[in-house]
Amino acid sequence: MRIENFEDLHKAIISVHEALKKTEDYPESVEKIEHWLNIPDEVYGDFLESGMDIASTLHDADGALPLHPAVAELLTSIYEKGIEKGNSAAACDLGSLFYTGRAGTQDYEKAAHYYHIADKGGDRQATENLGYIYYYGRTGKRDYEKAFNYFIKGALDGHLRSLYKVGDFYKNGYYVEKDEKEAFRIYKQCVDMLSDESVPLVGADIYMRLGDCLFEGCGVERNILAASRYLSAAENMFYVRLMEGDFYQKRNLEHVLERLAEIRKIVKEEMLPDLSWAGYDE
Repeated sequence: MRIENFEDLHKAIISVHEALKKTEDYPESVEKIEHWLNIPDEVYGDFLESGMDIASTLHDADGALPLHPAVAELLTSIYEKGIEKGNSAAACDLGSLFYTGRAGTQDYEKAAHYYHIADKGGDRQATENLGYIYYYGRTGKRDYEKAFNYFIKGALDGHLRSLYKVGDFYKNGYYVEKDEKEAFRIYKQCVDMLSDESVPLVGADIYMRLGDCLFEGCGVERNILAASRYLSAAENMFYVRLMEGDFYQKRNLEHVLERLAEIRKIVKEEMLPDLSWAGYDE
């Protein structure tokens, strides 16, 4: 669909609403669409700005499912129009649809293409996303130098994911000289920078890393109980993110659960005192 003006946008929203009403699988998307349908026309500003606002509310709605085809088409149309107008956020968001495959097709090459457009436009989320593209070699061979530079760029702009990924480079000795104390310092800095808004988004990743360091004695004196506190907090947050559809966290949750099992075994076998003298019979 082409969206060139408010009339096109309004027709597209109505069409998407009709498509969504044919299924009960997308209640959050229906709610978001109906909210916009109930806003008086005179409240709208620029049609593209309004379109981006609508797209932002639908982008993560019903996150445990792939986007409904009608929603995917709407978002793609809005983002493509935004890119034509030089909107870097639109390029980043379209890239994310290709990165996750949530709009129907996973294509890392296209994701990187749109992230590069957005990065050049100053979108630091796209900058961070490019770090992941090169860190994991999504479009070919891993390139830690490029990944590090993109993460540094994102970290300097206040992105906590970028900052803790810089910590990962120092912890593992990727591209930079291995420095476990520096890695722990960076992870601790991330904890100190967490806010009420950022905790649900990145708290689990940061707590997991800090917990791992405390468990391993990596850059800090080993502290099993402190590690347990951070890892337990990460566990609960990963559950929430998985329920919201962030499937990339499945492996992280598995790691946290395995590590917590190790901690419980250590505590039981090595740290708890022998209280048999008290006559307690299990």
